[in-house]
Amino acid sequence: MKRIAFLSLFVFALMIPLSMVHATNGDNIIGVGPIARSMGGVGIASPQDAISAVFANPAAMCFGPYCPSSEFNFAATGFKPDVSAKIKLPGQTIEVGSDEKVYPIPAIGISSPITKAPPFWRFGIAAYGVSGLGVDYKGTSLDQPQFYDFGQAGKFPLASGTYTELQIMKFAPSIAFQPFDKFSFGLALHINYGDLDLQQGGSSGYALGFQGGMIYKATDRLSLGLTYITPQSINHENVTDFDGDGNYDSLKLESPQQAGIGVSYLFPGNWLMMEGDVKWLNWGSAEGYEDFDWEDQWVFAIGAQFMPTSKLSLRLGYNYSKSPLKEHDGFNGMGSTSVQGKRIPNYYYETFRIIGFPAIVEHHVMLGVGYQFSPTFSINLGYMHAFSNTVTESGTNIAGQPVTLESTLSEDAIDFGLTWRF
Repeated sequence: MKRIAFLSLFVFALMIPLSMVHATNGDNIIGVGPIARSMGGVGIASPQDAISAVFANPAAMCFGPYCPSSEFNFAATGFKPDVSAKIKLPGQTIEVGSDEKVYPIPAIGISSPITKAPPFWRFGIAAYGVSGLGVDYKGTSLDQPQFYDFGQAGKFPLASGTYTELQIMKFAPSIAFQPFDKFSFGLALHINYGDLDLQQGGSSGYALGFQGGMIYKATDRLSLGLTYITPQSINHENVTDFDGDGNYDSLKLESPQQAGIGVSYLFPGNWLMMEGDVKWLNWGSAEGYEDFDWEDQWVFAIGAQFMPTSKLSLRLGYNYSKSPLKEHDGFNGMGSTSVQGKRIPNYYYETFRIIGFPAIVEHHVMLGVGYQFSPTFSINLGYMHAFSNTVTESGTNIAGQPVTLESTLSEDAIDFGLTWRF
């Protein structure tokens, strides 16, 4: 227990705010750690490390290669998005790329038995960057605060959303219970720290929620899993002046409720494991995302782990989720839209949606490798590529002129992880 308490200190340390995180199912990251992410983000039925169990389905802590021992995981991701935006106006086209950076995403977790005889109880705890999105067009030709000149009526910017930064860290103490050989149940407390910066400085807050799950081991080789996550809302105070009245407004963003089902099968000889997950993300009813007209997502993930030897693991994965961002072709930029009680000019509402939060990638491919150096220590590597996708919509600007808004996004990530069993 002393070792568990010591390692837990590192988990708490990761709650310190980090650089901007990007993600790929809406603004949710695909899986945690190189094993899960290199297999398409699967893990509801049969995660292969403790940190994936805490993230994907806490009930899975009772079934896995880490049982019945304790396991500690550290993972780090270097995430590189490639995002650009374009605004077409009569007689001119303004096109820029966002400031390219590699964003670090750490993750850390541990799972350990509480009892050594049936019925089994296990405890887990993890912290990881789970959500995020943002663009940085500061100092570019899109960042023109006095582009539209209406004389005595004032000057207005070319676009809103030219700098956005959202990051969410999650801390998840979890417990799992296995009352029967074939069933386990799990519950995790989610403590979220979120920070939102809309070029006026970061505004942070906390949210609480829960994740429940169950695992049914139909056979030694076939596993079925279910999981549900409650919505978790953070109010970001004084982030920007949406309605132009000179006062900073707040924006409430809610991580959506989620439900998922997974199935896995381990082939005879233990040389191949296949796993598939289906998830539902309720963006269409989540505060903030609903206001900016996101729709629900269905996420389909499939992964395979090949083991040509007892020490070497090769992994492949694929993940698909349709972009949640609705397109509003034919929008009237001279009107206004209500967002949490504030009236925003339609043109700036649309540029904020399309330019500032382009969560639009859909197809992702992954691969990875792991090597077991000893019964207690292994290293895992992974790579993910999200193929380029573009969102485009046309309407009118605040002067009633034709305008076309466009954003393009692709992503790459490299994952590294260490596993220690004791």
